[in-house]
Amino acid sequence: MGFDAMTAFLVFAAVAAITPGPSNLMVLAAGARGGLLGGLPCLGGVVVGMALLIGLAALGLGALITALPVALDLLRWGGAALLLWLAWQIAHAPPLQAGRHAAPVGFWKALAFQWINPKSWIVAASAAATYGAAAGDAPLLRAGWLSALFAAAAAPSCWLWLAVGSALQRALTDARRARAFNATMGLLLAASVVFVVA
Repeated sequence: MGFDAMTAFLVFAAVAAITPGPSNLMVLAAGARGGLLGGLPCLGGVVVGMALLIGLAALGLGALITALPVALDLLRWGGAALLLWLAWQIAHAPPLQAGRHAAPVGFWKALAFQWINPKSWIVAASAAATYGAAAGDAPLLRAGWLSALFAAAAAPSCWLWLAVGSALQRALTDARRARAFNATMGLLLAASVVFVVA
């Protein structure tokens, strides 16, 4: 993979990773519930899960999924149902108690979520189609490069969402503000379903 292609992919990955979506809302909520340190496992799961998904999409998984209409429908409607369930959970989460952290989503759940997150599949399929056919690279090497570069771009992008969530933590010990925050996060996540099923 040449320098120009790497640079273009890093820009693509940074934009994909920093724009709002279900994973970033999960990382934001992890920061709000667990602080910077407590939210790191969630951030790690998102980054590693997406890097793996992009690598496997570049190896042909993305083309296989897009070639099977049933698989696409299952991802779309299953992902929409999961997002609505998560939105309900977030909207009804109890407020934090002063001085206490709540357990945010952990590494493995955040990693697994990438495989059913519709935005993750769109990003992975787009990355594989656009950057996965670099001339001269062996498929495994190309997939490894795309995974590593995505992780390098996504980690600082997702960290910003985690930091914002962590900064909100103190304000969320007030029950009224916490309910408003949780309801807003739930509504935003539910609204993202429109883009999944449309």
